[in-house]
Amino acid sequence: DRFCWDSSYMKIATWNVNSIRARLELLIDWVSNAKPDVLLIQEIKTTIDKFPHDEISDLGFNIEVHGQKSYNGVAILSKTPIEDTIYGLPNNTEDDQARYIEATVFGKIRVASIYLPNGNPIGTQKFDYKLRWMDHLHKHVSTSLQSEEIYIFGGDYNVIETDNDVYNPKAFENDALTQQESRSKFKALKNLGLIDAIKVLNDTPHQYSYWDYQGGSWQKDNGLLIDYLLLSPEAADMLNESGIDRNPRGKEKPSDHTPVWCTLNDIN
Repeated sequence: DRFCWDSSYMKIATWNVNSIRARLELLIDWVSNAKPDVLLIQEIKTTIDKFPHDEISDLGFNIEVHGQKSYNGVAILSKTPIEDTIYGLPNNTEDDQARYIEATVFGKIRVASIYLPNGNPIGTQKFDYKLRWMDHLHKHVSTSLQSEEIYIFGGDYNVIETDNDVYNPKAFENDALTQQESRSKFKALKNLGLIDAIKVLNDTPHQYSYWDYQGGSWQKDNGLLIDYLLLSPEAADMLNESGIDRNPRGKEKPSDHTPVWCTLNDIN
């Protein structure tokens, strides 16, 4: 390995931090304990010049940021050099929101940090924008997988895939995250050959990655699964472990999301 990486596996995680500056201490604490090699983060809510580069570099990470003021924003943190970065979904010229970044880590693994539009309320331009964005993502993933490279598309997809992924399906029947159009496009994305790192190793229902701040959702475990690590077949062949780390959600001043992670073997 040209980066002299001394480990035979990689730990990768995705986390919607809901403001990197508000959650910096929480992120530092989690990274110090969980020790991910690559961290894909969403909703950083800041521009590149306001991103806490120094604090995160001190943790041993290289950093690539695609940000905007106050909203959205995605980033890739990697213990190895980051190469060939793409900022924004290719050919999605209508989009001026910072929702996608992709790059190579470990010299050969392509990773993407994705913050898919929420789409609420349905019946509005916001929902139409969500569906168009998913179409652009589908086209890009389809093209990417033809290369047969090792790909990991991680992030906050803002889709509740099935009724088993939400604490109360009826409460969300008019939500953009559960609409048939959203679910169908997510299914079509996976049908390109992507494997869900969590569900392929553990099909237990009602595993959650998000709990609203309102109504005691965390205390009642009224959660949703909307954060995913989707692996190309080449990445899935290397999959070793995966999980959802609920601990950060129970900390003081948490993000409403919590990290989803997996490990890949034989990366050297």
